[in-house]
Amino acid sequence: MAIGSRLLYTAEEFGRRPDPGYPEEMVRGRIVKMLPPGGRHGKVCLNTGYELRRFLDDHDLGHALSNDSGVITERGPDTVRGADVCFYSYQRVPKGPLPAGYLDVAPDAVFEVLSSGDRWREVLRKVTEYLDAGVQAVVVLDPERRKIHIFEGDEPTRILTDQDELTLPGVLGEFRVPVRRFFD
Repeated sequence: MAIGSRLLYTAEEFGRRPDPGYPEEMVRGRIVKMLPPGGRHGKVCLNTGYELRRFLDDHDLGHALSNDSGVITERGPDTVRGADVCFYSYQRVPKGPLPAGYLDVAPDAVFEVLSSGDRWREVLRKVTEYLDAGVQAVVVLDPERRKIHIFEGDEPTRILTDQDELTLPGVLGEFRVPVRRFFD
């Protein structure tokens, strides 16, 4: 589909494109180039994935994905966001190998790590997209302030600091991690 001279992609077309060598997302059918995040972002993403994977090794509840795994948040026109880390329960995606393309269901939880260039207006837009798509919990990690913001449906936003523990009982049961471990 074309509007003027700009082509609108579907999620499937976007997913089949060759890797351009830099991060990008697709917003309402249009490809958006993103700045590569820095080292601190990568470390917090790795810490987050590690804590989630470690928990799932002991509690076989679902799949942990990372590395900007594509999550379809809207259709017609399509939006595909690159979640830093996400969790799909076996109720949403059965146990076993995952398909090569984007999954056709929303994850149960998404973890987004702020980069220095991120603006809260855009972050909150993504949070809303994730929640509207059916994600139960969106966890935004802020490495600069060492805080975690948790968005769960219509519940009030929870903000955690280094002295707190991250829990997501409605999504990850007994998952408990001191906030400082994500940032150290």
